Amino acid sequence: MSAAQVTHIQSRDNGFVKDLRRLAQDSTAYRKQGRVWLEGDHLCRAALARGVHPAIAVFSESFWPQAPAEWAQAAPKIIVLADALFADISGLESPARMGYLLDLPAPTAVQPGAASVVLDRVQDAGNVGSILRSASAFGFRQVLALKGSAALWSPKVLRAGMGAHFGLDLVEGLEVEDLQVLRVPLLVTHVHEGDFLHRAELPWPCAWVLGHEGQGVSPALEARASRRIRIAQPGGEESLNVAAAAAICLHASGAGR
Repeated sequence: MSAAQVTHIQSRDNGFVKDLRRLAQDSTAYRKQGRVWLEGDHLCRAALARGVHPAIAVFSESFWPQAPAEWAQAAPKIIVLADALFADISGLESPARMGYLLDLPAPTAVQPGAASVVLDRVQDAGNVGSILRSASAFGFRQVLALKGSAALWSPKVLRAGMGAHFGLDLVEGLEVEDLQVLRVPLLVTHVHEGDFLHRAELPWPCAWVLGHEGQGVSPALEARASRRIRIAQPGGEESLNVAAAAAICLHASGAGR
């Protein structure tokens, strides 16, 4: 790696630093900048393992001399930030020492026949990231987020997803009408009505619809559903966290196909 390919930055007023701070701290800044910030070696390794090539590798000044060569060589450009700058930018309680800037993947069209997960205004970033992990783990390759859902490429969703993003086709900002192109059965989770999951014969491929944490699935989507599915809760709780329900339902589909 030649010295000409490495840029050292010490000033918090630098334009690159300002943009990076927005990406790290603003959940929707990636939409304006067209880039995604991955902070920490876990996310960066997950991206590399999926064949994702970062546009820029960013290292803290103290870590740069000991950074593994493969991490540095993965990007055509390297930025080395003063430790105080990296800590100021970080969205973590314990700042990482490196990260990657990726070009935001180009928008894709809804794939009509793909096994899918539909997020109907699921707003908590941790829930959304966890659902992405379950989708990837159990063979669902398309996630369709309706307007009102958490921003899929936000820093918090990325951290909760722990690399699942790179194995999925993600489409966000959709309206209910955009789902008309789906040619797979729509399964809607419901608290009190429908077939019990453990007794149901589940179709494959299918699209699971997961609703808002408080309001559940919208009436418009319920009306389009092929089936309602509920999870038996012999312990007597009123409802499950949406991410927990997603994991149970997606596993049942993935394991039973």
